[in-house]
Amino acid sequence: MDVGLVCDSCSTFNKMGAKSCSRCGDSLSLDMPSAAPTTFEDGLTRLGIPHTEPRYVTCPTCRSDVVYGHTYCGHCGSPIDAGTGDEGSAADSSAPVAVNAGQNQSGRSTMFFGAMQGARAKLVVIKGDGMDGVSFTLAGDEHLVGRSDTPILFGDDSFISPLHANFYYNSGNLIVRDENSTNGVYIRIRSSVQIRFSDRFLVGEQVLEVRSPPKNQGPEAMADGTYFFASPPHPTHFRIVQALLGGASGMVYHARKPAVNIGREGNDINFPDDPFISGQHAQVSLEGNQLTLTDLDSKNGTFQRINGEHVLQHGDYVFMGQQLLRVEIV
Repeated sequence: MDVGLVCDSCSTFNKMGAKSCSRCGDSLSLDMPSAAPTTFEDGLTRLGIPHTEPRYVTCPTCRSDVVYGHTYCGHCGSPIDAGTGDEGSAADSSAPVAVNAGQNQSGRSTMFFGAMQGARAKLVVIKGDGMDGVSFTLAGDEHLVGRSDTPILFGDDSFISPLHANFYYNSGNLIVRDENSTNGVYIRIRSSVQIRFSDRFLVGEQVLEVRSPPKNQGPEAMADGTYFFASPPHPTHFRIVQALLGGASGMVYHARKPAVNIGREGNDINFPDDPFISGQHAQVSLEGNQLTLTDLDSKNGTFQRINGEHVLQHGDYVFMGQQLLRVEIV
């Protein structure tokens, strides 16, 4: 069996009595181990292995650094076109830079503030099984959503307009604005909200609209003094109209009492074949001149279509087209 010294730096076997390693040149000692390479790159250099620093491009969506050649951003998942990205080196000023830890007792370096502080919120797509899907980081000032040529793209959803909505920051708040889309933007209500005549709301798969009562609720004689014979009318507080696929009106319910319950069974208005509606799902009520929409602790929630724009809170759910999104604010 051969006897010798093994280099602590590169693990090369050397003859007994050798003062330095025959491969990397580090000193050999039986008493004191030689200093290990300061960095991984130092070790490669001592071994004579060539290496280069990685290059980076800037993600066009969240402005994070992405290693050149990667197809997607590791931070927000956006596709990366390396040919159009802002290319830099590992020492580029766009990358986070560590400063000397100084008197930091933990021994860890402190990072300068950078692009990550801009990511104040994100949108998480909820899949059909209720699990989280892809997420979109909201790190810029505005974030357009649509079916074509928008940063947040749902190209296969035919119910989303080419330019549908915009998520933007104003005075520290995250706001969603409907960009005159065809089918609108819906927000899941928290308990009760005030609504107006002509407002639309969503329960399960049913799009419903609250309308004012008909103007003429009593019989009127024709020009010759004859009355039209039909069922007697009843006083109506308001009407709830079902909007069908394609824009036509479906069921029309005349509210003969100031509060109307909606659900799957045992209510004033029932949708027994809609699996997304709870037994007792929502209520529309009129007190004086004020209409109120209330969610009755339903499983899938009640969604109100916004008029213009709406200030979002952490945990809000936004529905547009066929996309359900959860808002997460940092």
